[in-house]
Amino acid sequence: MEKITEPTFKVVITGPECTGKSTLSRQLSEYFKEPWLPEYARTYLSEIGRPYRDSDLLDIAKGQVRKEDELLSLGSSKVFFDTSLEVIKVWSEWKYKSCDSYIIENLEARSADFYLLLSPDMAWENDPLRENPNDRDIIFEIYKDELEKLDKPYEIISGLGLLRIRRAIQALSNFTDW
Repeated sequence: MEKITEPTFKVVITGPECTGKSTLSRQLSEYFKEPWLPEYARTYLSEIGRPYRDSDLLDIAKGQVRKEDELLSLGSSKVFFDTSLEVIKVWSEWKYKSCDSYIIENLEARSADFYLLLSPDMAWENDPLRENPNDRDIIFEIYKDELEKLDKPYEIISGLGLLRIRRAIQALSNFTDW
């Protein structure tokens, strides 16, 4: 199990596919003038040149952990992660009905300080890396259950456009002294 001690406040933006996680992560980074980490899975899947397999999820998890550690080593007061290990766990269990112990152990050991769970209230946009437009509401509930199990604070963020970013900023302001 990999764990580091970090004084950085970690915010994870999470939720089902096509809920604006990358956009919101970038927007929060710009608003708070703090770094963000794009979703490592997108990079990995774009580069492998073949359909992914269940064994790729462990490689994605390890790459995500490595990238998170690199960002945390910069010593910023806060960081925004466009997803983290909870996404890999949920997807692994949804698609393959199992999850590697590395992912589970590191998810528990490395959980964030605060999660923004994005509602699937946005229109689906086709993308070659997306694969599940029909079950986003069900998967949203799985994410919610997962965050409850982690026993970490989270806020559900809904709404489109500026409303979404305003609600995310308000949720963070209500939880922190930013």
